[in-house]
Amino acid sequence: MKSVQSVYEAKAHLSSLLSEVASTGVTFVICKHGVPIADLVPHRAVNDPFEVKESLAGAEYLTEPTAPLAEDDWPEALR
Repeated sequence: MKSVQSVYEAKAHLSSLLSEVASTGVTFVICKHGVPIADLVPHRAVNDPFEVKESLAGAEYLTEPTAPLAEDDWPEALR
């Protein structure tokens, strides 16, 4: 559920808004002169892109991934 707050109200009650977002996961839309300018949303943890996935253990490249491609490897429309 999204709740709309003006910049003035959000600034005056930021601490309580943050607490509510953290505890309930509610999203707030911050508006300036009635125009939405920002969303206050719960934080989502980002997966580590360098984490080794168990499901990929033992996977190997079939070709050299950094080798240059031949001209025939590119579709005609993208040359």
